[in-house]
Amino acid sequence: MRRFFAKYRFFFIVFSILSAIIIYLMYTALTPKQRLPIYQPSMVNPELVDSTLHYKKKYHTIANFKLINQNGDTITEQDYDEKIYVADFFFTTCPTICPIMTKNMAEIQGHILDDDEVMLLSHTVTPQIDSVAQLKKYALEKGVIDEKWNLVTGDKKQIYELARKSYLAVKTDGDGGPFDMIHTENFILVDKERRIRGFYDGTDAEEVKKLLEDIELLKASYGG
Repeated sequence: MRRFFAKYRFFFIVFSILSAIIIYLMYTALTPKQRLPIYQPSMVNPELVDSTLHYKKKYHTIANFKLINQNGDTITEQDYDEKIYVADFFFTTCPTICPIMTKNMAEIQGHILDDDEVMLLSHTVTPQIDSVAQLKKYALEKGVIDEKWNLVTGDKKQIYELARKSYLAVKTDGDGGPFDMIHTENFILVDKERRIRGFYDGTDAEEVKKLLEDIELLKASYGG
């Protein structure tokens, strides 16, 4: 028996290796690839969505926009063409969750610094207060890198509609006053087709970690 196995030793080794490869390939083929959901308005808390979109179940994308960043440059959807990006809503004088959100967004910036595929976009919900000069001051204080992260201000109505009708990310108290947008802690992950792929608590370190993992998962879906 020993002589038999010795004689065919090479065959058994090759056979074992090939079997292991075949089993691995079969397992890989049969294991469903992890994919991020594509969020539609009907999948999101109605408090965060404009009433006109509550029952929309497909084809939701981020609308075109035209805003001004911390350097006074015009920023549009074209600046994010073919980019994955993380968006949020804040204001520079916010004393509560914004400093934590900005700190965590800066952490994300550090992770994507050399990644041409990913960018950041923060919208002020108080554009009447957050002028270009105010945003620039804030950007310098928080370590914002212009090539990776735009802090944008502009027409309040446009920002409001983006928040409620595109990013599905803020509440409203409807008083019509200067603080009629109640921003949330949401970080929103947007893909290259301008579709929402995830919502994350921007004040929670574990959620930020999950966001970074999902960015890599989304990049992999594009072959990146």
